[in-house]
Amino acid sequence: MRSFRFGLQLGGSLDPDALRATARAAEASGFDVVHSSDHVGEGWPAITPLLAMAEATARIRVCPLVLNNDFHHPVHLAREVAAIDHLSGGRVEVGIGAGHAFTEYRMIGARFEAPSTRKARLAEAVVLLRRLRDGEAVTHEGRFYRLDHVRTMRPRQGRVPILVGVNGTAALAQAAKVADAIGLTMLGRTLEDGQRHSVRWEPDRLDRTVAHIRAEAGPRWDSIELNALVQTVIVTTDRHAAAARVADRIDGLSAADALTTPFLAIGTHDEITAHLLECRRRWSISYFSVRDVDGFAPVIDRIRRLEPSRESVPRIE
Repeated sequence: MRSFRFGLQLGGSLDPDALRATARAAEASGFDVVHSSDHVGEGWPAITPLLAMAEATARIRVCPLVLNNDFHHPVHLAREVAAIDHLSGGRVEVGIGAGHAFTEYRMIGARFEAPSTRKARLAEAVVLLRRLRDGEAVTHEGRFYRLDHVRTMRPRQGRVPILVGVNGTAALAQAAKVADAIGLTMLGRTLEDGQRHSVRWEPDRLDRTVAHIRAEAGPRWDSIELNALVQTVIVTTDRHAAAARVADRIDGLSAADALTTPFLAIGTHDEITAHLLECRRRWSISYFSVRDVDGFAPVIDRIRRLEPSRESVPRIE
């Protein structure tokens, strides 16, 4: 069974000192990874803060969760990742997805194509990114990209892990064949604001999704890490009442599913710990990302005490 890893996704303050301080707090609290996000707007961009956070810390890894593939050509992305790989002492990972916020495409005058097209482009880009980050000289002529003997800076050591965050059977099948980690989301339609979604967090649906990934991965299954971005951490002594309140606010979610889904963490710290253990047992999800340092740190402490001999995951040799 794969050891747990925990990530913190940053948001909010645009103060550079606060950015670095939060990365240091995450490291001190036992998080393994600190994440940026990738949205057009007034917040931090996805890539530059990774270097600032790496330089402010000693151990914690840095990873965008997730890049919008349509906004990052694989060659340019491979170059940026290579630079951070070297400058951070080998602590960078990559998270990438197909894009969903149609409002952001409209902002920059980019065409928002059908999900099947965006996912196909992502699939092609991930293969190119993997080859470039493995140090290959890449010549390629595909549906979306053409490369003529392109080589980027060689990897510092080992391989830079790539997480693919995507939905849909075909896209998940492709990710199962190339990704080092898969970011599960189980989201439905994008809502009118271009950011929020309806959800499809029924446990049996996730059962089928993980079984599909496992079947498509074949012998790769044991090397794939499954990630869940926990949308809300609610520390409470009445988890049933809290789950009911959350379900009232989220389209497509029942109170029962709110208590079961890996995308929410509700209860006392002991109850959340038990919940994560059950999610790993049932769905093999071992990599959880949250947005709350203080609320979640006691859970990390409990997990570490249960698994004191855990090994750090990270680089793939």
